[in-house]
Amino acid sequence: MSFETWIGTDINEATSWLQKGELVAIPTETVYGLAGNALDEKAAVKIFDTKDRPLYNPLIVHVANADQASSLVQEWDEEVQALMDAFWPGPMTLLLDRSPAVPDLVCAGLDRVALRMPDHDLTLALIEQCGFPLAAPSANLFGRISPTTAGHVFGQLDHLIPYILDGGPCRVGVESTILGRENSRWKIYRAGGITQSELEPIIGYTEAINASDRPAAPGMLPWHYAPRTPLALNHPPRNSGDRIGWLRFSSLSPVVPGERQFVLAPDGDLHTAARRLYAGLHELDALGLDFLVAEPVPDSGIGRAINDRLKRAAAVRPE
Repeated sequence: MSFETWIGTDINEATSWLQKGELVAIPTETVYGLAGNALDEKAAVKIFDTKDRPLYNPLIVHVANADQASSLVQEWDEEVQALMDAFWPGPMTLLLDRSPAVPDLVCAGLDRVALRMPDHDLTLALIEQCGFPLAAPSANLFGRISPTTAGHVFGQLDHLIPYILDGGPCRVGVESTILGRENSRWKIYRAGGITQSELEPIIGYTEAINASDRPAAPGMLPWHYAPRTPLALNHPPRNSGDRIGWLRFSSLSPVVPGERQFVLAPDGDLHTAARRLYAGLHELDALGLDFLVAEPVPDSGIGRAINDRLKRAAAVRPE
């Protein structure tokens, strides 16, 4: 189905489309999401189909409050409650044993559901008004650069969805941290907006899980977040062409034309770099260059999430 795609701030309009089983792009503090009724399997099918997302890659379910979350899981304990108290609403997703209310397709047939409460007033109000949770992966075509503005969404999903709820630029800029337990020990399935050092005072040591072609959680594929222009880390490969764009951390290179460079954090702050990461990739990708090169950022705090996204954007996607 083709739509005339509108951008606006009307929660009633967004609610109307969602209650009819259609999809709407929603703002969060991390990236924009492509949302549908998480309890409606037909809406989930539309999410996978619109994004061209493989059915084995599960979706994150967004809730407006703890009561809504409790209806989607079997139970949670004191550690889970402590994490919710500390980081919800916010960029933290929890993998918890799901209740029968969650369709199999949303969880890609797995036993756990990925839940988070976004820290964005417009979207929290939308979920409340809808009366159901929203399944919402990033609002982009599968494998491409995540959107952090309504304009980024429009550039990829124009005519594919009826409405984009415009909540302004995303202030975190990288996806949520995903946490789950294996054998009673907490694991980080995806680095994101909440850092390991912020988590460990609450739950102790956490171990990172490697990316996988058969993900146990959303956002674990080893290739993702990629521009259309080929991208490499640190330096261009041979025969990459003459017109090369550079994504740099904190300063311009004196030997590269300025219009072919994007500096993530002129102030040297990793949170600034995270907020500007996808905007920089979108801007360089639009130049129609032969190749892009990304300079990794300092690998600490949220810098680990940034480098994770750059590594996956540079990975070769299997045919």
